[in-house]
Amino acid sequence: MKKEQLIVIVGPTAVGKTALSINLAKKYQGEVISGDSMQVYKGMDIGTAKVTVAEQEGVPHHLIDILHPKDSFSVADFQERCIPLISQMNQEGKVPMLVGGTGLYVNAITKKYQFDEIPTDVEYRTELEQLAEKVGNESLHNKLKEVDPKSAEHIHPNNVRRVIRALEVTHVTGIPFSEQQNDEQSESPYSLAFIGLTMERDMLYERINKRVDLMMEQGLLHEAKSLYESGVRNCQSVQAIGYKELYHYFEGHCSLEEAIMMLKQNSRRYAKRQLTWFRNKTDATWFDTTKGLNDQTFEEICNFIEGKLTFISK
Repeated sequence: MKKEQLIVIVGPTAVGKTALSINLAKKYQGEVISGDSMQVYKGMDIGTAKVTVAEQEGVPHHLIDILHPKDSFSVADFQERCIPLISQMNQEGKVPMLVGGTGLYVNAITKKYQFDEIPTDVEYRTELEQLAEKVGNESLHNKLKEVDPKSAEHIHPNNVRRVIRALEVTHVTGIPFSEQQNDEQSESPYSLAFIGLTMERDMLYERINKRVDLMMEQGLLHEAKSLYESGVRNCQSVQAIGYKELYHYFEGHCSLEEAIMMLKQNSRRYAKRQLTWFRNKTDATWFDTTKGLNDQTFEEICNFIEGKLTFISK
C-alpha cells in the first residue's frame, strides 16, 4: 500500500522555517500544519512568532488559534488532530507540510507514537490543582519527587499542568509516570521529505536578539499584559518563552530590561536545545541558510523533495 506523503520542516527558532514553507507550499500546492506547541493558543501571536495572514500569502494553515490559553494541549491531542489532516490533504491532492520547532510533536507524527489510554481521575486532579493554589508550585513538585523522582528531574516546578498529570497518572496506575514510555514505530508511516534548517550560530543568535526587539516593538508587552490581567496564569500556555519572562516583570521579580534580557537568553538556549534534539532524534537532511534562502538553496531543497516524494507534481 502506497504511503501518504508528508514534507517536514524543522529547525531552531528564527532560522527561516516559515519563509521556506510558504515558498514550497506555493510551488507544490501545499498546506501548512503548525508543529508548534504554543501556536495553538488564541491571543498569543507575537510571542510565538505566529505567521500573520499577510505572511501566509493565501497558503492554508492548520492547528493555529484553535484553543483558549487556559486550555491544556498534549502531544497525544496534537497527534489526534494532525493525522486526519495529513490524510485529508493527501486525498485532495494537496501536499501536507508539517512545520515547527516542537520536537515531540514532530516525532509523534513522523514516528507515530503509540499513546496508551491512561484513565483519568478528575477528582484527584482537582485536589492537586487546589493544592497548588494553596501551597505553591514548589511544594507540589516536592510531592512528585517523593513518588517519581525521575519525572521530577525532567519536569520544571512551574510546569504545574505537567506535574499534576505525572502525579495523576502515577496515582491512577500505580506505576511511576517516568516508566510509562511511549512506543514509537521504527519506520515512519509516511513517505517523508524531512528537511532540517540550520545556520551559523552567531548569525542565528543575532537574528533571535533582533526578533525579540521586533516583538517588543510590535506589542509583545501589551499582549502578555492582556493575558496576565485576564487571569491566564499557572497554566501551560504562559510557560512559553516570551510570556514567562514578562510575567516575572509583572509580578515585580525583575525590571523590564532584565525580563527582555532573559527572554533573549532563553530563546538562544532554546534554539540550541532544538538543534540538538532534531540532530539526535530525527532523520532530517540538513540545509544551511546562513546566506539566506537564496535560489540555489531553494533549488537544492526542491530537488531533495522531488527525489524523496517521487509522485509529487513537478
